[in-house]
Amino acid sequence: MARALAHVPLLKEGSLYLSSMCRCWFLLIVLIFFSFGGSREFQTLDRALAQIFPGAKVEVKNVVLTPEQVNAIEEASKVKLNSRLISWYIAKRNGQIVGYAYVDVHTVRTHPETVLYALDSKGRILAIEVLSFNEPLEYMPDEEWLRQFKGKSGADPVRLKKDVINMTGATLTSRAITDNARKVLHMWKVLFGGAR
Repeated sequence: MARALAHVPLLKEGSLYLSSMCRCWFLLIVLIFFSFGGSREFQTLDRALAQIFPGAKVEVKNVVLTPEQVNAIEEASKVKLNSRLISWYIAKRNGQIVGYAYVDVHTVRTHPETVLYALDSKGRILAIEVLSFNEPLEYMPDEEWLRQFKGKSGADPVRLKKDVINMTGATLTSRAITDNARKVLHMWKVLFGGAR
């Protein structure tokens, strides 16, 4: 590139300034490119549900929890519910329930994240998918970390640093996803545990 620009006179009046400006713009473009290169594309809820429950019809079930149900969930999970009105997604294939899903929105540090918790028909975690994350991306869990929840149910303790490995440098994210996984598992147990 230097040879291609060798014929351009750089010592004319103001040309040194232009050369510096070009370098600044080049560095700015490189910085922007690498900043966005680390970004992550999030799935939509519909696409995530279709991927987790292929070929299934997904219905929404809105539930108003009774005070007794709220107490049972909060006692078992050690997590406070934000509302008595909740929405579950029920996946059916050929009339049979193949799974359940719940979307939880919670604050990690100062910003919210939206997480999809998908369970099989017996209430075990199939997958956890982050649908939105508004904290810096370096604090976001990767798919490998999320896979450690697979197979866990309401019978499992699901405790950070005991049953779930912490993410180094992202303890608040680890705690939020772990605590809310426990809450979702106990919600499922209270609502669907005995009925199919």
